[in-house]
This record gives sequence, structure tokens and C-alpha cells, in this order.
Amino acid sequence: MDPVAFKIGPLTIYWYGIIIGAGILLSLTVGKIIGKKRGIPKDLIDEFVLIVVPLAVIGARIYYVLFNLNYYDSFAEMIAIWEGGLAIHGAILVSIITAIVFTRLKKISFWDFADMGAPCLILGQAIGRWGNYVNGEAYGVETNLPWAMYIAGAYRHPTFLYESLWNLLIFALLIYVYYKVKVNKGSVFALYLIGYSIGRLFIEGFRTDSLMFGPFRVAQIISIGFIIIGIVLYYLLNRKKVV
Repeated sequence: MDPVAFKIGPLTIYWYGIIIGAGILLSLTVGKIIGKKRGIPKDLIDEFVLIVVPLAVIGARIYYVLFNLNYYDSFAEMIAIWEGGLAIHGAILVSIITAIVFTRLKKISFWDFADMGAPCLILGQAIGRWGNYVNGEAYGVETNLPWAMYIAGAYRHPTFLYESLWNLLIFALLIYVYYKVKVNKGSVFALYLIGYSIGRLFIEGFRTDSLMFGPFRVAQIISIGFIIIGIVLYYLLNRKKVV
């Protein structure tokens, strides 16, 4: 698929950017809807998004580039995000740090904000994975399974599709818990860390373009860490009676 959507004079519009933008807008809309349950003002969500989106993109790119330094010959290549190369774990880490600072400055509950943001984040991730398809990246090893997709000269596991579907499932689970299950504040965020990371841990094993740290896949290491943190966090938050 051609990664270029269309051109306006010298300006080139890429499908990757359109897909990421659509994911952000849909996630923002969902955040404003579910934020009502925790009394989070819409304008506060707008303000946060304006801050966190560029920071998350920068974080995702830096994370990716750091593990691929030998690939780039110039700074211009390092910042060419329209050609692909964003690591979602970098964006997640930056988003969490930004949310902690933002909620402290605004004197609101981080846990309320995180519980609202977790379903929005996983939804954005589900949509964003289709940007990987357009760019011909984040695909898996060769396979003869019926749902294999022809990518890079062979029929392969569509790992971007696996993760997109998994993320949609986790989104539905988080929304259900958010509205229907009596758990303490912060539990939805903890479940996000656990749920997303379980899927990523297994799906990453099929990919051919994993970021590596020695013999280990970085995403799997981070996923294991997030699962442990999520389980411990969920336990600590729910030791006491639900409030």
C-alpha cells in the first residue's frame, strides 16, 4: 500500500499521520465521555492532550532511535517519523510521567485521571497499529495459516492485526470494569498495564523487527515489567474496602 495519502503542492500527507490523528481524536472523544464519571472537566482533558501528544511522539521516537542508532546516518533521518519507527513503550512511559506531573500541578487525583486515560490509550494503540500496516512494518514471521497476509515478499503473521484486535478486547474490558465493577481508584490503570502487556508479550515473539537488547526482545522485557507492576499495583490498591 502506498504510504502517501495525497499531496497538496509541496506538502505530502501520509496515511500514517492520518491514522494516528484519527486515533487521537477518537480517544479524546471517548475520554471526554467517560471522564464525566470521575468529574474530570473536558477542558482539562483537552489541555492534557495538547501537552502529552507531542511529548509522547518525541518519547516514542527517541526510544526507537536509541535501539537503532546504527541504522541512522543523519539527524534528519532520526526525526523522520513519517517514515515509521515509533516505539509505543516510549510513548506510554512519557505519557505516564506527564500525567503524574500534570495532575499534581492541577491538584487532581492521578488515579482518577489514569483510570480515565487507560481505555483511551489502548483504543488509540488499536487504531495506530494500522499505521504500521500502511508503512509495511511490525509484521511477523512467515506462515501458511489461512489469515496470513502478503507482506515484504512472503505470507506472514499480521502481528499488527493481532495486537489491534487484542487492544480492542482490552479496551472493552477496561470500559466494563470502569462502569460496572466495584474496584478502587487506579485499578483500571493497573488492569491496562496487565492486559496490554500480556498480549504484547506473546505477539512480540512473532515479529521480525523487534528492538533488541543483546539476545532479548526489549518489548518483552518491558511487558514482563509492566505485568508485575500492574499485578502489584492492583493488589495494593484493593487491599482495603472499595471506596
